[in-house]
Amino acid sequence: MTLAPTLTTERLTLRMPVLADFGHHAAFHASDRAVWEGGPRDQSAAWRIWASDVALWPLKGYGPFGVEDRASGDYLGEVGVFHAVEFPEPELGWMVVPQAEGRGIAFEAARAVMVWVRARFGWDEITNIIDPGNARSIALGLRLGGRIDASRPGIDPGDVVIVHDLRGVA
Repeated sequence: MTLAPTLTTERLTLRMPVLADFGHHAAFHASDRAVWEGGPRDQSAAWRIWASDVALWPLKGYGPFGVEDRASGDYLGEVGVFHAVEFPEPELGWMVVPQAEGRGIAFEAARAVMVWVRARFGWDEITNIIDPGNARSIALGLRLGGRIDASRPGIDPGDVVIVHDLRGVA
């Protein structure tokens, strides 16, 4: 069974999701913040999404990482490679808890995942698939060095697809 490796950055530890992470995931999906992900959703729907995302690790060798603060051990969010059946290709995605917003956590974790994906799989690129109303995620995708590619398919009509060239990450 493939489990997530542990990645570290200056401030973060990215590790295999654990059951205790689900409460944070369920809280996100129950909140108005989940509107860009088709929510809000109840706990049962959140479980099905979270469990299928975590199942990517043994099935495909990639998936979400639980993100923790290295100094405190506090859970900060989830960043990783997602690939639900309706996704046209693997997608780099993120979710941070409210107290982690605006601190560069998603940026730092996403960069670490991009480097890992390039080293582990040799992929030349990875995408973000973002609801057009989610201005903060679009801005993050662009800040990570991506470019909008209107010719690439998303999941829903109108999705913003941002492509990241991984050949230059190290």
